[in-house]
Amino acid sequence: MHQHNHSQQKDESDSRIAMAFFLNLVFTLIEFIGGWLTNSTAIMADAVHDLGDCLSIGSSWLLNRLGRKSANHKFTYGYRRLSLLGALINSLVLIGGSVWVLTEAIPRLANPVMPMTEGMLALAVLGVAVNGFAAYRLSKGNTLNEKVLNWHLLEDVLGWVAVLVVAIVLQFVDWPILDPLLSIGFTLFILVNVLRNLSTTARLFLQAAPDSKLQNEIQDTLLKIDELDSIHHLHLWSLDGEHHVLTAHVVTNASKAFTANHYADIKLRIANALEQFDLAHTTIELELTQEHCRDEVPDKVQ
Repeated sequence: MHQHNHSQQKDESDSRIAMAFFLNLVFTLIEFIGGWLTNSTAIMADAVHDLGDCLSIGSSWLLNRLGRKSANHKFTYGYRRLSLLGALINSLVLIGGSVWVLTEAIPRLANPVMPMTEGMLALAVLGVAVNGFAAYRLSKGNTLNEKVLNWHLLEDVLGWVAVLVVAIVLQFVDWPILDPLLSIGFTLFILVNVLRNLSTTARLFLQAAPDSKLQNEIQDTLLKIDELDSIHHLHLWSLDGEHHVLTAHVVTNASKAFTANHYADIKLRIANALEQFDLAHTTIELELTQEHCRDEVPDKVQ
């Protein structure tokens, strides 16, 4: 049942990313045509930005599918980290796109140009609807990849809201400077959040513990098991932000009469204790109190 639900979650994740890709691709084409018809450089610039989003979402979709491949002798943990790679690439692309938008918007503060507001208004309504629907669908996802992609789409939604507001205001007043001001505001907001996601992704790539609280809970849970004396070389890292890997050396203070049944019983108690954490892979090495750990570096001879 658990395996079935997990497989269903994968399929849902894949369909959400695919839907976002095709919606974004079609709307990007509409943007290019609309920008040309309205003679709006702002819309053309946003079309280029959305084209970058299409490339990012398309690569994420591909990496998400490749990430399902089974483990083999070359990739012994499987391909889940490809999804993490997709999240890293998307974050970098989004940061680059945001910086590009800022370099376009800031100079316009000194020399704002009045666009064709009727065309802006129509495209803005369509942009909010299309990107809003795609962002809503991706917001239901739990993967780090989907979260990063959601920021791509959320950036577009906020951008089109800004365009909509500006288009309405410009119907009544001659304030073209509102366009670059709002563009700078929402771009900075998105940039801050993407940098947070990039920081999380980078830490996972460097195999930092995905959750310090979880790591402490795992250690405390193991130490509560009878006959376990101490724990060392405990390493918790994540394949993709969701599927975690644990390795640890646990020391037992069991008596010298350590039988095979006794050994199996301790292993079973450890497995039962770790079950609540839903870890993807666990490697536990059991050591006796009087045993020297083979991973400890011996002191140099003076």
